[in-house]
Parts: sequence; C-alpha cells; structure tokens
Amino acid sequence: MAEAHQAVGFQFTVRPDGVDLKLSQEVIKNIYLSGVTAWKKKAIQFKNGVLAGVYPASPSSWLIVVIAMMSSLYIRIDPSLGMIDAIKDNLPQRDYMSVQTRAVLSAILFATGLWLFLIYLLRYTLKALLSYHGWIFESHGKMSTSTKVWLSLVKMFSGRRPLLYSFQASLPRLPVPSVDDTIHRYLESVRPLLDGEQYNQMEILANDFKDSKATQLQRYLILKSWWATNYVSDWWEEYIYLRGRSPIMVNSNFYIMDLLYMTPTHRQAARAGNVVHAMLQYRRKLERGEHAPLRAVGTVPMCSTQMERMFNTTRIPGIETDIVQHLTDRKHLIVYHKGRFFQVWLYTGGRHLLPSELETQFQKILNDTSEPQPGELKLAALTAGNRVPWARARIKYFSLGVNKVSLDAIESAAFVLTLDDEPQGYDSAKTNSLDSYAKSLLHGKCYDRWFDKSFTLISYPNGKMGINAEHSWADAPVVGHMWEYVLATDCFHLGYTEEGHCKGDVNKGLPHPTRLQWQIPKECQEIIGTSYLSAKQIADDVDFHGYLFSEFGKGLIKKCRTSPDAFIQLALQLAQFRDQGVFCLTYESSMTRMFRDGRTETVRSCTSEAVAFVRAMEDASGTNVQRLALFRRAADKHQNMYRLAMTGSGIDRHLFCLYIVSKYLGVDSPFLEKVLSEPWKLSTSQTPQQQLNLVDINKFPKYVGAGGGFGPVADDGYGVSYIIVGENLITFHISSKFSSPDTDSCRFGQHIRKAMLDIQGLFKPENDKKMVEHGKLVQLENGKKHI
Repeated sequence: MAEAHQAVGFQFTVRPDGVDLKLSQEVIKNIYLSGVTAWKKKAIQFKNGVLAGVYPASPSSWLIVVIAMMSSLYIRIDPSLGMIDAIKDNLPQRDYMSVQTRAVLSAILFATGLWLFLIYLLRYTLKALLSYHGWIFESHGKMSTSTKVWLSLVKMFSGRRPLLYSFQASLPRLPVPSVDDTIHRYLESVRPLLDGEQYNQMEILANDFKDSKATQLQRYLILKSWWATNYVSDWWEEYIYLRGRSPIMVNSNFYIMDLLYMTPTHRQAARAGNVVHAMLQYRRKLERGEHAPLRAVGTVPMCSTQMERMFNTTRIPGIETDIVQHLTDRKHLIVYHKGRFFQVWLYTGGRHLLPSELETQFQKILNDTSEPQPGELKLAALTAGNRVPWARARIKYFSLGVNKVSLDAIESAAFVLTLDDEPQGYDSAKTNSLDSYAKSLLHGKCYDRWFDKSFTLISYPNGKMGINAEHSWADAPVVGHMWEYVLATDCFHLGYTEEGHCKGDVNKGLPHPTRLQWQIPKECQEIIGTSYLSAKQIADDVDFHGYLFSEFGKGLIKKCRTSPDAFIQLALQLAQFRDQGVFCLTYESSMTRMFRDGRTETVRSCTSEAVAFVRAMEDASGTNVQRLALFRRAADKHQNMYRLAMTGSGIDRHLFCLYIVSKYLGVDSPFLEKVLSEPWKLSTSQTPQQQLNLVDINKFPKYVGAGGGFGPVADDGYGVSYIIVGENLITFHISSKFSSPDTDSCRFGQHIRKAMLDIQGLFKPENDKKMVEHGKLVQLENGKKHI
C-alpha cells in the first residue's frame, strides 16, 4: 500500500531517556521537491493569470506609462491636465511625505489608472471588432476591402503571444435574435416537412405566440443576456444534460477513436504509459493557461471556457438533477481492470511519473491476479443505468466508511483508465472491425467504464486506445483538441524502444498501485444488477456501422467549388430519402464559440432547397444540368444557415430559452410545446480537425485519426458523425437501434456511399458549362438573377 510505503520514512521509538526519531532522507527529499513544485506551479499560474488579465497589454507596458508620466515631472509638462496635482493634494498621510515623494507617488497612481483605462479601451475595442461577422458570409476565396481592413485591425488589437484565456474578456456576448426573425426561420425550416394543412396550423400557432406571449418572454431573455455572460449555456447544461433522468450511456456520452491505421506499440501497458503521460503534459499546460487559443481563420479567437473542466471532473447523480463537480490539483488516477479498481499516484518527487514508470505501474495491475470483491465487478454499471437509483444508492451505501473513501477516490481522480482485456481497432481484413470498436468505446460491457467521469481512457491489449466522454461539461471538439495533442505527443515526441516499451529507465522503488476497498451489501448488489440489466438492454440495441469513404474527399469536393460540409449534408439528405422514402427533421451541430461561454447551435439541414435537389435526383426525367443547379442552390442555402447559427442567429437555442422562461413564469405556449417535442430522426455532427500543425499528414499519411461518434437520438432514426480526414478520406460513424424495423445502419451506410458518388457524378465540366449557360438564359427571360 502507498500509505505503508510512506510510513517507513518516519519512525520513532520511545526510550527511558527520550524519543529516538528517525527520518528517511529519501522521504524528506520527496517532501521538499513536492513543495518546490507546488510553489513553482502557483507562481507560474499567478504569472500567466496576470498576463491574461491585462491582455492585450503587457505588464511591461505599465512601466512604459509610468516612465512617461515621471518624465513629465522634469520637463514640466502635465499630460494629466491637472489630475496628478489633484491626487497629490488628496493623498492620505501626505503631511508625512516630502514634496518630491508626493509628486512621484501621484504620477505613479495616475499612470496606473491611465494604464488600466487603456487596457479596457483596447479590450472593448477588440470586443467591438469581434462583434462584426460580415466576413463569414463572404464567398470562399473572396474578401472585400472592408473585411481586409477589419482583419488587419483585429490582428493589430490582438497583441502578441496570447495565452489560452487571454481573449476571454474580449469575446462578445451571444446576441438574442429577434422573435420575428426566429419564427420566420423556424417556419421556413419546417415548410418542406409539413403538408399544406399542417403548415397552416403551425403558422397559426407561431403567429399567435408572436402576437401574445413572445414579447414578455423575450424581455426576460434580453435581461438575462445583459446580466449573464451567455443566455443559453447554463440552461443548456442544466436542462438538456443534468436534469435528464435516463441513462447517460449511449444516450448522452460520446466516444473518440485512436489513430486509424497506426498502432505505435502493441504493448498495452507501454501505450497506456505514454498516453497518460502526454495527458498529464496537456493538463499541466491547461492549468497554467499555456495552450494557444483556438482561432477561426487563424485570427478570430474562440472561447476556451469548456476546457477548464476537462480533468478532475465528475458528474454527481442527484434525485432531481445531477451536478458537475470539478476539483483542482488531483494527483492520482483510477485504473479499472477485470473488475478491480486501483489507485495510481501520478507524481513522485514533485514531478509527473515518467512514461516508463507509468508503464511499470500499469503492468503491475495487468499482472495482478486478485479477484474482485463482492459487488465490485459490475459496480460501474450504476453510472450506466437510470440516474435516480444511482443517486439513492450513492446516498445510502456510499456516504460512510470504506465505500465513501473509495468512491471519493474515483470521483476526485484526474480521470479513469480502463485496461480492457479484448483487442479492438480498425482491421481492413475484418468487415465489422470498426463496428465492434465503436460499440466497445460507446458502452463496453456496461460496467467497465465510469460513465460519470469527464472522460474514461480505454486501453486495449493490442495497443489501441480510445475515449468515452461525458457530455454535460463540454462538447466533442474540446475533448478532440486534447486527443489530437496526446496522439501527436505519443507518436512524435515520446516514442518507444525497439521492443515497444516506453523510453527511459525503470524506477523499481515506486509504491504498488493501491486496491480500492469496498463493502457492498446484498441490497446494493441487487441495485447494481438492475442497473446493469437496464444498461445492457440499451447497449444490445445499438446498431452501429463504421464506414471509410475513400473514393474521394475534401480535395475533390473543393475543386467542385462547394463546401465539403454542405456536400456531405446534402448526400445525407439524399441517403435518408432513399432509405426511408420521406424527409425528416435533421439536426446538425454547429459551434457558437466565437461568443463568451458559447457551446452549440442547431443547423436544420433539411431545407426546401435540399428537398428540391433530392427530388430532382430521384426524378428520372430530370437532367444533370438541372440537378447541379439545384445542388448549388441547396449548398448555398446550407452554408448560409450554418453561418447564421455560428453568428448567434440560429433557431433552436433561442426557442429553447424562451420555453424555459415560459416554464419559470408558468406561461403555457402550444407553439413552444410543439417545437420542443419534435423528434430529430436524423442527428448529424462533424468532428473537426483543429490542430493541423501537430502532424503533417502529407508526410505521415498513416497518422490520421478515425474521429468519433454517438448513439442514436431517436428510436426510429439515425445518428451520423463524420470526420473529413486529409484530402481523400471521410469516415462515417452511423448508429441506430435494432429494435426499430425501419432502420439499418449498414444499409444507411450503403445509401450514403451511393449518394456521395451520385452527387460527385454531377460535377463534370460540361455540366458546369451548361448550367452557366442555362442560368444566363433564365436571367434574360426573367430579367433577374436566377443562380
């Protein structure tokens, strides 16, 4: 045990002539180094906090302003317009100061005030500049003069070498759209999904809401937008995630896969050692705020708030609502292996464990043949089942004694590592290898991932890795940012020996990982069993299909002068219609992180233009020229909808918040009730590649990630996640439910492939030329632009 190992460094013996005290020099050295490291960490955090707090200025600029003011005392020029003299005359204890001391102190105080004023001026100027979003609506590859000037000003006011949180105070607040605009866009979005009578009824409900209750609800929402940093995010986290009482496994959690083609080592403990060490490096930079902030088009900063809770975070179950518990400076992780929980300390002598030391610790766990304690094997199934039974069991059985100590160790850990015992990963020789890999990451055995942790790192016997992440604290791109850093650090900075072990010497003096102790009564074991059966039923119902589309990728799509995302979304609409024979409400996730505390917004991808294009594709009498013209119109519409969502003019978050306000006020709205109850039968999301500078995929084409995915949102619908990898690969992650007779994930994957190829077939030079000629003819006939 770690406690026993530490105890041998401190011994004393009581003798008749006094106490004989013995201190281990090694232990004293470790204590000293730990203290030095802690103070060094605090000093760096303080320094970076000051740098971020005064950004876009710098602490040295204060000295410049002070020197300028002091110089004015000697050249007898008063740039303060008399304010320095006023400060001098009102200084406390001025009678005890010399005239020169009062003058110097007054100049310093005025200079400091002026410096702070200039900081706020720069900050609010940058915030005003970042509130402009006209640049995002300009055509790709074209930039107006006004946008070029704006971009230059943003760069000028952004300062140099910003830290992760430097831009937080300069980010604009998410604007509240007007009710008229939101309702207009909503009605436009449902028009292709409703018949004439249904649409008229919806229009009546919408207009009645707009004319009666909307003004009152909007007023409260605007008030919140003035008071809070973001009028959506806190309610979104609470009501969409934390108040849900159904299982979060499959229904909420998501997964991220390892490198698609490469496995740096096939030694499980070694790979886990490198990856965990890389995560600790990432966490250290995160705690110090030393990561570079993400910036759109390399200039416009993104909000970094979500990254704060990446480590040391757990979702705590409650009877009515869960909470997110975030701690700081956690120095251990929890490892699960074959039904046993182990605590592994991550520091020794004031430093992180080296990869080779972590490998040794994990190998000790793999070699451990002890049996699980009663109730321990499937204990984590509590986090996979319904939330209320878990909350009650936690209060009744885990509030005292060893159970509380062990549960606290899990919930306070940096994260959880599962050393799995079944190999997974993509294998081109096996047809369903991605399917099995995804299901393992998404739900595993329903009891071998701690689904409440911010993320569970999963290690397989063949060296493959993956992540299962809880969704309430952050969105997938935030976890993806960390994973990109970890994979690049693992493969290109840490590396392995020729035998596949971690590099570095082995420290044999480390304490053995500590087994967590449990005393779980039969009644609690029955609750664990019930949660496991509930979770297993959900897991067994997940129909998953992973598909690599390698016929073409982003490179060819861009040559067709269209957006890759719009291309894929229209292919999904075509695949959905061919699969189901009808159109459906479609969800595509878009980020709003250009605003303070921004998370996501919905893009309603099934537009009237998309429907017209799909119908033309299925109409045998149509021509490719007509189809291509309709495709371009639908793609432009989709791009515009996406841009509106990114810039705070989406539909669904505004209506969601109006609904929450109506519930607080006790106001019934048939319109909002109808909107919030509509099912998303096709839920889609793109996994972005954010740090392209970490790996040159042209030089290392095999070092590409496989992206990630999520479970189906609707019982009779599909969940589709995709990642555009390099220039020639798109990976699709498709989920549905076996219990639905109308869905089949493999079949839908085949429809996606055919839809992608069919759309690509429209892009022939002669079709583009004919489409332009056709457009010119229409312009002449109608006297206006048609394309």
